[in-house]
Formats: sequence, C-alpha cells, structure tokens
Amino acid sequence: MKTGSKEDEAVRLKTDEQYMREALKQARKAGKLTEVPIGCVIVREGEIIARGYNRRNTDGSTLAHAELAAIRKACRKAGDWRLEDCTLYVTLEPCPMCAGAIIQARIPRVVIGCMNPKAGCAGSVLNLLDIKGFNHQAEVTYHVLEQECSSMLTDFFRKLRESKKTEQHKAEETNK
Repeated sequence: MKTGSKEDEAVRLKTDEQYMREALKQARKAGKLTEVPIGCVIVREGEIIARGYNRRNTDGSTLAHAELAAIRKACRKAGDWRLEDCTLYVTLEPCPMCAGAIIQARIPRVVIGCMNPKAGCAGSVLNLLDIKGFNHQAEVTYHVLEQECSSMLTDFFRKLRESKKTEQHKAEETNK
C-alpha cells in the first residue's frame, strides 16, 4: 500500500473509531455521576496508556476535565511531560484550557468526536491546536463517531432539563 491510499485511510478510520468507542466508555462513566458525559483516551504505539472523564462537579474543580485527567495519567505512565508519540481521542472538542494542555504536552494528533460551537478551541470558536506562533501544533481529525458523541450529550442535557422541570413542579406543589 502506498502512503495516503484509500486502504490506509480505511485502516486509520477503523482504528480511530475503535479508540473513540473507548473514549465513549469514559464519557458514560461521567454521565453515571451526573457529569457532562465527556471522555478521553490517550494512545501510544497501539496501546491505551491513559483514560479520563469529566468530573468537575464530583471533584468540585474546574480543572477536572477528561483531557486533563488523561494527560496527567499519560505523563505519569510515560515518565515525561512530553507526549510526542501519542494520539488523544476525545468525545467533545477541547475547551481553551484543554487545547492549551494538549499543545503544552506536545501531543501530535487529536481525534475529536463532535464539535463544541460555544467553547471549542480546535476549530469552532478558535483553533489553538494550529497557531503557527506556538512551538507546537497538532494534526486534528474531526467527526469520528460524531453521531454517537453528539447524541450522548444531547440526551444528557435533555434528561437534565426534564429532571429540573420535575423538581420545579414538585416544589410548586409543595408550596400550594
């Protein structure tokens, strides 16, 4: 096979989907904690070396994002802050903080499930992963298992709104 052939692209897409499914498993863990379901895995040489999921409310920390948890674990496993031979898979486009951490960790490739038009910094609002003035840029692959990633978030927020309406209705009934 030549480099860049349709066969290579098909193999890469299959591999990306395999690891995005693992990121979706992490997102489900967040959802079970009533956290926004975002998951992340970091892969090096065909092996998942770190996993993370959103835990902001659980940990009471704005820093408890899926990507940061996974980067922290990957650095520990690699014994270095540089993750130059890794690929990061995340179900939702990274925010500014996480995109910055990806650049700082020198991660060369990022695979994203769905975009975040309100806070995404890998192409939606900004693209911090491709600013030539920085000393590192990351190659980005978009929309891998997009429907699954997007549906998980949509379902989560729909259920959250329904739950809030139910609570509000119960409070109103109690006050009558």
